[in-house]
Amino acid sequence: MLGIHEIWLFVLSGVLLNVAPGPDSVYVIGRSMQMGWRGGAAAAFGISCGCLFHVAGAAIGLSALLMASSTAFSILKLVGAAYLVLTGLLMLWSRPALVAVKDEAERSSLRRVFLQGVLTNALNPKVALFFLAFLPQFVAADSVHKPLAFLTLGLIFICTGTLWCLVLAAFAAKAARRLRQSEGVIAWVNRTLGGLFIYLGIRVAMLETR
Repeated sequence: MLGIHEIWLFVLSGVLLNVAPGPDSVYVIGRSMQMGWRGGAAAAFGISCGCLFHVAGAAIGLSALLMASSTAFSILKLVGAAYLVLTGLLMLWSRPALVAVKDEAERSSLRRVFLQGVLTNALNPKVALFFLAFLPQFVAADSVHKPLAFLTLGLIFICTGTLWCLVLAAFAAKAARRLRQSEGVIAWVNRTLGGLFIYLGIRVAMLETR
């Protein structure tokens, strides 16, 4: 269908890649510890929406164009790296606050977490490289429906990843329910996430095209 082959292997590979510990998992767990399940879910959906940009780009050829243009790649790389480092520094400098916010303040915090997840992935050219390298392996070279096939595979990958992140969010939120009442724990989580963002920013800045 659509030129997709060995979809079972794609699903299995995607699940294993999603389950493997990585920056996205750390971000979801950290936000769950800070804000409970809602914070972790907001982070998970933000990450997934950020990945959608790259899946759509791969489907219509924008990712290939980005990889072919060193100027466009460099601009996206520098913007993404600057955003990640700045976000990390702000988290390192932020004062810990107990998660007892409600209503509008809580919604504002969740929106911020969601947008951070979106931008972290959307501005990361390494994610574009991943989808551009991974998806074509499961689509026939002579398929006349490559864009739709890439989109279908990308959505499957994102759905399995989102489900896994939601499971992580639930477990982390439950485990950290009492810890969230401690300013020291929240400060530690802030520093961990801030350090993660700075590390990712440096990695993105050093990324080179092949």
